[in-house]
Amino acid sequence: MDIKSAEFVMSNSEIAKCPKALLPEYAFIGRSNVGKSSLINMLTNRKSLAKTSGRPGKTQLINHFLINKNWHLVDLPGYGYARVSKSSKKTFQKFITQYFSLREQLVCAFVLVDIRHEPQPIDLEFMQWLGENGIPFSIIFTKADKLKPKATERHIDTYQNVMLETWEEMPKYFITSSSKNTGKEELLAYIDELNSNIKL
Repeated sequence: MDIKSAEFVMSNSEIAKCPKALLPEYAFIGRSNVGKSSLINMLTNRKSLAKTSGRPGKTQLINHFLINKNWHLVDLPGYGYARVSKSSKKTFQKFITQYFSLREQLVCAFVLVDIRHEPQPIDLEFMQWLGENGIPFSIIFTKADKLKPKATERHIDTYQNVMLETWEEMPKYFITSSSKNTGKEELLAYIDELNSNIKL
């Protein structure tokens, strides 16, 4: 898939105000500082479509972007950032839960995980919640350029071993690096494949 256009549509915290168009939707979510904005900019060939920041927790709303006039990329707030207030966390959690539970246009959620770290309980719990609620998702391992290939393999193996303790099989996953464009073609091809099979 070639991304020829990527336009910001809206930001909000209410599911009822999300775009009404029945277009396929793909949501990107992960712990704060996982490299989500950089990944979105890499995928869309834009330098600042999604706002990057040295301060984790920058994204605090549901952000919709219209891609190639025929599908929505959704940038969701990061979770697990300690410096966000408890009241803000509750607010984020509420509208994120509502988004995944109620958004009929959602085709797949992409859960971003920093490949450099051991499996984190907060990520595993979130994916467990998605699974229990029947929400299709894939894993995107980010920052692969920070590890050597053999270390990357070891980290993936560790993740698979942990996931297979509670899952029948490892969810589909992608290995990416925003700085090296690693995984871009595979990820966009997967979205293209899903789009071709979707009838909303």
